[in-house]
Amino acid sequence: MRPWTSSTWRRAAGVSVTAVCLWYAPFAMTELWSYASPGAPAPGKWLLAHTVSPRYVTDALATRVAPYRHSLIPMIVHSVLGGLLMLLGPAQLLTAARRRVRLHRALGVVFAVTVYASMAGAGLYLARTAPKDAFSGAAFWIVLATILVGTVLSVTFGILAAVGGFPDLHQRWMLLCYGYLLTAPLLRLEWGALPAVLPGLPMAEVNRVAVMHLGSLVVFGALLASRAKDPRDGVDGLGRSWAPLPVTAAAHLVGAAALLWIARALSAYGTTGNRLLAAYLVPFAVAYAVMAHGARRAARAGRLWAREEWRIHLTALCLAPVLSAGAVAVFQHTLGLGRFTALTAGVAIGCGITAFGATLVVSLRLMYAREVRKRSLPAPLPVPRRTTAVP
Repeated sequence: MRPWTSSTWRRAAGVSVTAVCLWYAPFAMTELWSYASPGAPAPGKWLLAHTVSPRYVTDALATRVAPYRHSLIPMIVHSVLGGLLMLLGPAQLLTAARRRVRLHRALGVVFAVTVYASMAGAGLYLARTAPKDAFSGAAFWIVLATILVGTVLSVTFGILAAVGGFPDLHQRWMLLCYGYLLTAPLLRLEWGALPAVLPGLPMAEVNRVAVMHLGSLVVFGALLASRAKDPRDGVDGLGRSWAPLPVTAAAHLVGAAALLWIARALSAYGTTGNRLLAAYLVPFAVAYAVMAHGARRAARAGRLWAREEWRIHLTALCLAPVLSAGAVAVFQHTLGLGRFTALTAGVAIGCGITAFGATLVVSLRLMYAREVRKRSLPAPLPVPRRTTAVP
């Protein structure tokens, strides 16, 4: 049995995600209370101070006060509803697994409304805050804006897929949406873990390291979950691959060139640049190895649909450095960012955006296959008309 579809792997992944969500939910709901009322309970800050150091937390808070001052209410709404989403996500996965259709639909409506309301709060904060004034700077502002757009679009496409009668696509989009949402608890975990690996870094620098790979990690996890929940080896009406060998080969060539450019550009900034490069390359290499292995293994086993989805996402991953390299120039000339800030932002958003594009291509691929299948079905025989004899 394939490792990412085995019941043991799926159970372990589900338990891990649920544990992270339950752990983070109370921290998210109370994270910003102390900004509105000094002395209010802040268990997340208390835990972080005891995990790293009180000075680490104090310095981070000092840099967050000003950006949040003019958008405190929207940010509180965003964080409280974000904590609720951490509880609704596992509930949705459980009701889907147990085939509790009515409960799943009811919770799905609550989930979608909560996503829109929570992202509206974050959107107000971003709209009222200039990129250079945001917590952790312009690069972090761009990453947050990208995650916001990806979250809103993915939940919207998930709703449209459900209404249109595409449960498999609905599942993929909602998993991607929740992957974007999981960047919040994963970032908090890195706030506590990275200072042990990189001692002395302030939280603003920890954020910069974390965003180098959080996007690639969450979309990669969403892909693994999608493949684990789709046991089909083939799809009727699939036809020729949309990611044939010439396409994948070209994506590899341009992707390798862009990846080399990114490596040279980041290495020019010494220790800081090399640190960011390592944070980007290691998860990228792991994701590439798993996707390439999955596509090769599916091809050998004759599982055409599994091979197709792996290839589409592998092609998108190869194109992520290309998108990042192009984004650097755009950020420099349109937003007036410095070279290093533009480079950090461009590299950070590449994998998340191309994974969204790959999911969109997969959706179109399945919709096209269903249309081909419909056209290939024989037309129904005409029903003979009954006539009444005239006496």
